[in-house]
Amino acid sequence: MLGFLRMLTRLVLALLWTLPSMLLQSILMLLPGRGPEWFARVYWDGVRRILGLRLTVKGELAAGRPIVFIANHCSWIDVVALGSVLPGCFVSKADVAGWPLVGWIAKLGRTIFVSRQRASMARERADMQARLAAGDHIILFPEGTTSDGVRILPFQSGFLAIAEAPVRPVIQVVTIVYDGLDGLPVRRRDRPEISWYGDMDMAGHFPKIGRRWMLHATVILDPPLDYAAFGNRKVLGAAVQARLEENAAALRQGRAAEPAVLRLPDRAGAWSGRDG
Repeated sequence: MLGFLRMLTRLVLALLWTLPSMLLQSILMLLPGRGPEWFARVYWDGVRRILGLRLTVKGELAAGRPIVFIANHCSWIDVVALGSVLPGCFVSKADVAGWPLVGWIAKLGRTIFVSRQRASMARERADMQARLAAGDHIILFPEGTTSDGVRILPFQSGFLAIAEAPVRPVIQVVTIVYDGLDGLPVRRRDRPEISWYGDMDMAGHFPKIGRRWMLHATVILDPPLDYAAFGNRKVLGAAVQARLEENAAALRQGRAAEPAVLRLPDRAGAWSGRDG
């Protein structure tokens, strides 16, 4: 009963926070400047607090504009967590735009909707590059969908090409792992409760999180990268995926993981994400 009341209270508070926030964001989007970017972080931070989600952030945000943040993805909660930390526009599958309330929130957050179909990829990539040219940051999930939280899915590297000319954004690798649940370490059997994947719907998944006292996530912001150092999107994608797998595995196993420079493959073809 306590868990149900907690979940219901959070749902009401989230709605009470979201509705006026939508109005304010609508006004900010009509004004010049980066007010919408600033307020999006404020909004997601409020949702984070309502949900009882606590974060440990290691590393620093890259300097300058624009930035492409490349992150792993296992749950809708990633949007709340990363939205409160990263000043950027999310890239989301196109059908989210039609979801009740969630679609409106995404649009007000200036989400970039993509179909990930080969026929439309060139146009969608051009739209994203136009956003970068305007100085916007972009938050990209190259897995293309959510995982079960125990592995990183193979990358769909097509959109990594947005880092090519004429826009040369900074690239920053971002790892997020949920490692605490109600004050205890997250176990493997807990991950389906946190992760949102397959045919799960949000209405059915929210109570699993909403009834919990506290959820903790660690976010690692690696030092910025230069796309030119990797030569092409496939080399970059393989290196970033290996780095995310390394970070995520360490955090899931309770081992220390710290921001580190991502290196190019050595002559033997091995990937390295550590200094020295």
